[in-house]
Amino acid sequence: MLLDELMANLAAKKERIIDIRRYLHEHPELSFQEEETAKYIEEFYREVPVDAVETNFGGNRGIVVTIKGTKPGKTIAIRADFDALPIKEETDLPFASKNEGVMHACGHDGHTAYMLVLAETLAEHKEQLKGTIKVIHQPAEEKPPGGAIGMIKAGVLEGVDAIFGIHVMTNMETGKIFYRSGNTQTGRSYFKLVVKGKGGHGSSPHLANDAIVAASSFVMNLQTIVSRRINPFDTASITIGNFDGKGTFNVIKDTVTLEGDVRTMSPGTRETVENEVRAFAEGLERSYGVKVDLEYKNDYPVLCNDPEITEHVALVLAKASIPEVEAVLETPPQPPSEDFAYYLEKVPGCFFYVGATPESGEAYPHHHPKFDINEKSLIISAKAMAAVVASYCDGSE
Repeated sequence: MLLDELMANLAAKKERIIDIRRYLHEHPELSFQEEETAKYIEEFYREVPVDAVETNFGGNRGIVVTIKGTKPGKTIAIRADFDALPIKEETDLPFASKNEGVMHACGHDGHTAYMLVLAETLAEHKEQLKGTIKVIHQPAEEKPPGGAIGMIKAGVLEGVDAIFGIHVMTNMETGKIFYRSGNTQTGRSYFKLVVKGKGGHGSSPHLANDAIVAASSFVMNLQTIVSRRINPFDTASITIGNFDGKGTFNVIKDTVTLEGDVRTMSPGTRETVENEVRAFAEGLERSYGVKVDLEYKNDYPVLCNDPEITEHVALVLAKASIPEVEAVLETPPQPPSEDFAYYLEKVPGCFFYVGATPESGEAYPHHHPKFDINEKSLIISAKAMAAVVASYCDGSE
């Protein structure tokens, strides 16, 4: 049976997956700058019996690998991202980043490692496959507008019936796989507000127009959006991550710049928050006599897993009896945003999670300078995705 053979072959390659992950961890590259990583991925496939390798897909170093079975069937896509973050690593790992100020602090090194070896293993079993498998190696998940958009525009989803992705998660227990149907991860928006008043001397505020006071009012008013404008059963958060009002203690600032982050779990809530932010910004001009310049951008949409496909994935994973997996569980909604959501807007699919809590020490969150994954999650990811692929493409019988 195809799945049994895939599981056995992947188990034999467990250490190789770890070695690849550690190499990639040592050599991280920022979003839209992943030149050497893309070369590494391309080189990996030179000796693998795939049917096609398309490089620079979408114009940003994306790579799409095609594996064709010997029998007709569906076309499915499986995706792994490969960019890193502008973070100085503080893990003291023997394979810590060699690129100063750049770190794989989200697990994309692990995603790429398991996907490479899984693709190789699937290609070695082409005679037992039906349909077509597209392996998507995507750059720039971390930085808006995200690498998915370019690959979609270039046609990566043409003919695809379903798409699947995995994220390893340090806040989820190793040995467990998690899934969720419907809206699963938040959509994200960004705004920047420049407030322009009139500077002056601290001793004569009546001759100035304090931009800090006006901007502070804006920050406080924002807190009422979630509490007074959003349905309590909906999800939204608004964070001011930057308040650039630094100056001199006795000088009234004439200009202040704010930057904010918005997360929502539905298009309607996203629209409500944007309307309210714009209204408060306009209100500053009337209330304080300042001038404002608001930039507001909606980027990653809400990630919505197809209910039917997600139910299928959960059933397949439970029946696969992967030795390293203790349980397959439903997860609550996840606050972070993810550009896999763009794929799911175009074709149905499922993005699910593999627990990666370290065996010892603290489980640091994603994007932390001490972030590290439990490498057992890599073989679990490979086997889990193999089970999903086999459920659609098993032509061995």
